[in-house]
Amino acid sequence: MEYNNPFIIQRADPYITKGLDGYYYFTASYPAFGDALHGYDRIILRRSKTVSGLAQAEEKTIWKAHDSGIMARHIWAPEIHFIGGKWYVFFAAANSDDVWHIRPYLLMCDGNDPYNDTWSEMGRMQACDEDEVSFNSFSLDMTYFEHNGKHYLIWAEIIGDSSLFMAEINPDMPQKLISKPILLTKPEYDWEKVVYRVNEGASVLKTEDKVYIFFSASGTGAEYCIGRLEADTDADLMNPASWKKLDSPVLQTSDLVGESGPGHNSFVTDENGDILLIYHARPESHMHGECGTFCEESLYDPCRHARIRKVRFDENGTPVLK
Repeated sequence: MEYNNPFIIQRADPYITKGLDGYYYFTASYPAFGDALHGYDRIILRRSKTVSGLAQAEEKTIWKAHDSGIMARHIWAPEIHFIGGKWYVFFAAANSDDVWHIRPYLLMCDGNDPYNDTWSEMGRMQACDEDEVSFNSFSLDMTYFEHNGKHYLIWAEIIGDSSLFMAEINPDMPQKLISKPILLTKPEYDWEKVVYRVNEGASVLKTEDKVYIFFSASGTGAEYCIGRLEADTDADLMNPASWKKLDSPVLQTSDLVGESGPGHNSFVTDENGDILLIYHARPESHMHGECGTFCEESLYDPCRHARIRKVRFDENGTPVLK
């Protein structure tokens, strides 16, 4: 199966998962147009029996930002996950009186049909009782995965630089951590520190031998790129020493034709058994201010489009994104 690119225009931070009902579900950041007051104001959802069908599927708004107060601005990077028998959406949001007071929040579906049923606000993510640090500063891009019977959350938080942290949760109460977090990665290499010193947007891909964490680095323009961490599948994932970080990006603008700033990806296996990289990237014309929606602050240029690439594996079974 070949996929058209861009796959869905003006949808950044794309996330796709397949439900037990056989539907693929797509969500992403709804864009802003020029500034913080004109967008990033809702959570959308599409569904289809095939991945390709998501491109033309009806898009529903399942939640709108508050008019004021908390959860009123910068509704970013939603991800939909099925945890402990229930559907949840993790997302980041800011206050109307401080648009950079970004924190992670959680929605829970009131029924079994995330596309048609209502959603309830579960509030801000909570640290465990012994943790007085997590979620006290700019934090966002939360993702979830299960491995060997344990359940984990990964998120980005600015403690010094924007870095990635991971902690365990109880799947029956995913809004609260049950462990102190570990630091997975912080910006160290030049490619992680272009415009901004950033590690964010984690996504997990598991193989028979490894657990991989892919993440995005640097600013949100053409400099945006994807790095990778890995651990052995039987390792203690809460031991920082279990993780190895590559010293170069695994996907960047120079690897692409007609695209720039690849990042904030997720993975899904399509109906044909192919593992897909779902990511956003801008058209190359954005680098020259000619994308048609150009904004000097790239965060408010909606030209980040959802795209798809098939993941291939080398002779060692290592995933290759290029």
